[in-house]
Amino acid sequence: MAKEISALSRGYLLLYNAVLSLGWLVVLVQLTMHMVKTNGDYTGVYDAVALPLQIFQTAAILEVVHAVIGIVPSSAGVTFMQVLSRIVILWPVLHATAGVEETRGPLLMIICWSVTEIIRYAFYVCSLLKSTPYVLLWCRYTFFYFLYPLGVTGELICVYAALPVIRETQQFSYPLPNRLNVSFDFYCVLIAFAFMYIPVFPQLYFHMIAQRGKALGGKPKSS
Repeated sequence: MAKEISALSRGYLLLYNAVLSLGWLVVLVQLTMHMVKTNGDYTGVYDAVALPLQIFQTAAILEVVHAVIGIVPSSAGVTFMQVLSRIVILWPVLHATAGVEETRGPLLMIICWSVTEIIRYAFYVCSLLKSTPYVLLWCRYTFFYFLYPLGVTGELICVYAALPVIRETQQFSYPLPNRLNVSFDFYCVLIAFAFMYIPVFPQLYFHMIAQRGKALGGKPKSS
């Protein structure tokens, strides 16, 4: 993190990132235990990890606050969109829509989210301590090659599974006629949300490739 921050902010960010890295480790461990105990039954994955997944993914909202108040150099707008997309997938799609948990989408998505976030938050902790092991740096800028597309695939499977249910039940929608004379169709919003992956995914993916070149372009530095 290039910008110098106060000792209090640094201490807070160390605690936040350490807790989030460990939290996602809990999610991954619970998921693994479930798969072992059930001989690979993916239909109960969400129920097995629901509480820690909800806590630690929702806690990412604080990252938007961090960007807004300037204690991290991230763009508040970009961070908001990234966090919002995960919140939409987690709460109205996966948690609230019947049948989504019975697909392979949650398993694929949660594995990718967990591994990504364990590495990312651990990387931030080490960056704040100004001592980043090269293996962690390499993982941070290499695993995205397969975790990102696989994670997006899992997310889109969840959205696809949710669409028929949302269309039929009209959940989270506000149809006309009503007292306010305005309507909101969550089904259409979710379709638009899914189509946004088409332009956004390549941009973020190639941005990470460029960042990898900058981070790993030179010779490995000992920590």
